[in-house]
Amino acid sequence: MSKVNKVVLAYSGGLDTSIILKWLEDTYDCEVVTFTADIGQGEEVEPARAKAKAMGIKEIYIEDLREEFVRDYVFPMFRANAIYEGEYLLGTSIARPLIAKRLIEIANETGADAISHGATGKGNDQVRFELGAYALKPGVQVIAPWREWDLSSRESLMNYAEEHGIEVDFAKNKKKSPYSMDANLLHISYEGDILEDPWAEAEDDMWRWSVSPENAPDKATYIELTYEKGDIVAIDGTAMTPATVLETLNKLGGDNGIGRLDIVENRYVGMKSRGCYETPGGTIMLKAHRAIESLTLDREVAHLKDSLMPKYAELIYNGYWWSPEREMMQKMIDESQIYVNGDVRLKLYKGSVSVVGRRSENDSLFDEKIATFEDDDGAYDQKDAAGFIKLNALRLRIAAKRNK
Repeated sequence: MSKVNKVVLAYSGGLDTSIILKWLEDTYDCEVVTFTADIGQGEEVEPARAKAKAMGIKEIYIEDLREEFVRDYVFPMFRANAIYEGEYLLGTSIARPLIAKRLIEIANETGADAISHGATGKGNDQVRFELGAYALKPGVQVIAPWREWDLSSRESLMNYAEEHGIEVDFAKNKKKSPYSMDANLLHISYEGDILEDPWAEAEDDMWRWSVSPENAPDKATYIELTYEKGDIVAIDGTAMTPATVLETLNKLGGDNGIGRLDIVENRYVGMKSRGCYETPGGTIMLKAHRAIESLTLDREVAHLKDSLMPKYAELIYNGYWWSPEREMMQKMIDESQIYVNGDVRLKLYKGSVSVVGRRSENDSLFDEKIATFEDDDGAYDQKDAAGFIKLNALRLRIAAKRNK
């Protein structure tokens, strides 16, 4: 391992990363640069600056990345209708490539020769951060303290903080957060505590963004989303930036009890993990995007996209956002969205999202004259179907004769 002179740390200002900051200085005898990203986690990020200053850090990066996060990561992913293992909308997964990119960019700007993160050795995030870092800067050194130190419990972390005079919010009140949580504009994830028992039901007061469907309003909420090239550009006729779109849909969805998910998933490192996710805006976006595509995408294009989607989702989940195969697939997906323009009307009611209307003035492939059950005035000759069926049945008839 080469000597580390300067390291860029993904820093939240919380217990783990505050301890990591001090540990890096002591263990590697190096200068630490802190990087704190606001990707919509719902908490103030500026306090991290004061904490870093108090610990003697000179180079401190605090950045609002919300628009970039939704525009360049969330929206492209939703153009693919990506879901991992049939349910998970990849809220944590999609945030990691952006953080990895900025870690490397800051390392280049500051002349750092290493980056560091607070992901544990059991999870997916270590893989995502490091695959991204190596893809963007092959020679960078990555320091993952959880894989090196012997601080294996919360108690040992608290003791370390006390011994080294690290001011941590939790240290004074001795309160223990019951869940391991990760939040951004797309979702909140919950793990740990009672959730480690897959049979135990999540407590209702765990959820932060949504009411329970039982307590949602008795009157449905109707909304209209406007799409341009596969992305939402307006809600109810009001133009919005990508981040504002997601913020607005999170509020609408949460108020109507939409977006709660409880799953056991297969982590890339090999173990199964039970987690709960709250993704109100993303749940609405997925339903609406499939609706506008149903009107504007060619059948074979839509089916090809659907066949490739599980692989695309797996690449994001496993940390391969910066891989050539994901980038190749993204180009194909984005090309398919040229004609995905129009409006979708949705009904939000007690945890459900229903499509109640879709239209596209210039790009719809729905031809009412052909599809109608009424007189089509010769637009479609039903006699043509006989030959079509017989030709498609030819191999089946030949096989049937052989089998007799």
